[in-house]
Amino acid sequence: MKKSEIVFSIVQVVFDWFAVVIGAALAFHVRHMVSVQHFIQKEGIYNFTFRQYMMGVFFISFLILIFYAIEGLYRVRVTRKSRNEVYSIIKGTTIALMFVIIGFFLQREWFSSRFVIVTAWLFIIVGVIFAHTITRYLQRYLLIIKGIGRHRVLLIGKDEKLDYIANTIKNRPSMGYKIIDSVDNLDIDKIKEIEKNKGIDEIIINETGFSEEEVEKLYEYCEIKDITYKLIPTSRQKTQFDMDFFADEPLIILRHTPLEGWGKVIKRIIDVLVSIILIILTSPIMLIAAIAVKLEDPDGPIFFKNARIGQQGKEFFVYKIRYMTWKWCTTKDNKNYEEALRYEKELIEKSSIRVGPIYKIQNDPRKMKVGAILEKLSVDEFPQFFNVLKGEMSLVGPRPHQRREVDNYKEYHRRLLTVKPGITGMAQVSGRSDLNFEDEYRLDIYYIENWSLYLDIIILFKTIPAVLKTRKN
Repeated sequence: MKKSEIVFSIVQVVFDWFAVVIGAALAFHVRHMVSVQHFIQKEGIYNFTFRQYMMGVFFISFLILIFYAIEGLYRVRVTRKSRNEVYSIIKGTTIALMFVIIGFFLQREWFSSRFVIVTAWLFIIVGVIFAHTITRYLQRYLLIIKGIGRHRVLLIGKDEKLDYIANTIKNRPSMGYKIIDSVDNLDIDKIKEIEKNKGIDEIIINETGFSEEEVEKLYEYCEIKDITYKLIPTSRQKTQFDMDFFADEPLIILRHTPLEGWGKVIKRIIDVLVSIILIILTSPIMLIAAIAVKLEDPDGPIFFKNARIGQQGKEFFVYKIRYMTWKWCTTKDNKNYEEALRYEKELIEKSSIRVGPIYKIQNDPRKMKVGAILEKLSVDEFPQFFNVLKGEMSLVGPRPHQRREVDNYKEYHRRLLTVKPGITGMAQVSGRSDLNFEDEYRLDIYYIENWSLYLDIIILFKTIPAVLKTRKN
């Protein structure tokens, strides 16, 4: 931890303490407002002065700070992420006040206002989040203007991901990193010289190509010098794992995804319940869309069945509200199928804006006027809730692709086919069609390897603003 980060950690403790004390004091005063007492229809039933109350708060505040410390809130690194802090603040405050509630339950004569406790909980969380926001902005200001607290990074090895990391650090100085050097070979003497002349806080290494002996020496050196050691994982190292013993030998059991066993059961139950609710809620919109499609192009069907590849490479039909002129729909139900397929290939060659096996035609001339609106608002995808209900898709997962696109996958891309495809996913809430395929693959693999019910909920909530945001055609 850098000296500036230690200073900010101490400052953060002081800020948090004031936020806790002020939040608790406000809760007491709010409880004793006449309008609040009238609202909750209850006069104060305890003989507890503000001074006595604050003496209790004084001791409880240190309990809350202890739980904040357990949650890691005082490792105030300039590279920390705000969303993790908010979760830790809520968790730490809640756990600490649960102990307080238990104490009051056992000794009712101490204090008996549930309103004050709940209000204090809310005020404390808001106040501490505000305190952390102030500290973060001050820390970032000193980082960007003065360079204080910047983590000096040495890159070791050759790898496209290392190049990506290097470019990201150079283009985003607010992240708090600075590349002080990069070396292709694992030369300990050279690394020691770099550390002596420039200083090293962190090493990011691609271990592929280096011997185990070289890597072990480097890791030992990092431990001695208190240098953070970060490695770019291989596909095996990225998976979930369990520890076990076999014949008294420790073994690492690699797991492809947490999405198995009870995880799969819970996800399926939620898919069924939520898809039923969404079908009911979106039915009026689908009805209006269906009428609009039929009025503009009465020749074709309202719903379009698009063949896609799902889990384990099985083909299924994705349901969509048709947004293209029927003449140019690439389905064998269309008597103009061969011509439509040739025209689509021409458009892909001339106007596709995607890199990799997946295509995306910019300003597609085949769209109907109403179809362009349906696609922009993602209304055309509402019928996929029926795919979810049937069990062919999930609400969240990698997007399914066409057979000809899957045929162009590289071998490692086929990991996407190990789980059910989804209506939305990590890629859709992180850039939608604007992402290149490798970035989309990387995000979807992260989802597969780190699935949780909480992650599904976050993605579903993030999908709403992502859908409303105007997409590139």
